[in-house]
Amino acid sequence: MSSDAREWVWEHSTSRGTARLVLLSIADRAADEQCIAWASLASLSERANASRSTVREALDRLLDNGELEQLDDLQGPQRSTVYRLPLAAKAVAEAIRQQEAGDAAAPPDGADVGPTLRISALRRYGIRPREVPDSVASYRKPAGPESGPSRRKPAPRRTGNRHLDVPETSPQNRSEPKVNRRYSSSGTAVTSASQWQIDPATHAWARQQGHLDRLGEEGLRAADTKWRAHRAEFKPRSAGAWAADWRSWVAREHAPGRPNLYALPGNGPAPMGGMTRAEAHTAALLAALDEPTGTE
Repeated sequence: MSSDAREWVWEHSTSRGTARLVLLSIADRAADEQCIAWASLASLSERANASRSTVREALDRLLDNGELEQLDDLQGPQRSTVYRLPLAAKAVAEAIRQQEAGDAAAPPDGADVGPTLRISALRRYGIRPREVPDSVASYRKPAGPESGPSRRKPAPRRTGNRHLDVPETSPQNRSEPKVNRRYSSSGTAVTSASQWQIDPATHAWARQQGHLDRLGEEGLRAADTKWRAHRAEFKPRSAGAWAADWRSWVAREHAPGRPNLYALPGNGPAPMGGMTRAEAHTAALLAALDEPTGTE
């Protein structure tokens, strides 16, 4: 009987484009004169050579113009959707009635000649009533296969290169302003020498190494100002790199009032405090060269 439903679509349907292809695909599966067939969204999409969203729109148009009905109280194999072509069913029923009783026995125009649904006849084609009515809590897509919840452990959400032991309020969170913090295109925190600030760890280092006692607060500030002037044209660096460079500078700085500060370009050696043994020997040699010999 699929040929009768298919012939009705070819001769009487007003559908066009993808909607016509979808209706022909459903009519081709009609099992008997009731013009009922089941179809999944995936199969209709494959037959019509269209996307699923396009097939859904085509089904909506067919349902709106009355050429297609969706029987929600029935389901096909794998819980697929069951459709009916009501106008085609009426035409087939009327043709059968005329063949059996003649034209005189045909009902008047406008009378409902559609056959009553015979569910028992549809069971042989895998169409049967839904066992569990649809509800918000247990709704599943009619065209989808019946399956239980997945037992596979869900994959953990990817978090990139974030350290697992760093809280959200740490410097890893860029939404919070931090001292000595600016991001380059590669994501590294960089800043210029003029904007870098002495952090508590660096200040504690100057006190522990004796540089604060040796230079004093005023001398330390002078050394810091001189360092920033010499580093003004340097490219931005990370806060840790500036801190290391600043410590090296302060370790070579003389106390206020002593001549030939090593920190000034072209002058003498550095003091012994905070220097390595090699730096101390080099400083002693440079100092000897600066001392007068009486032969000048």
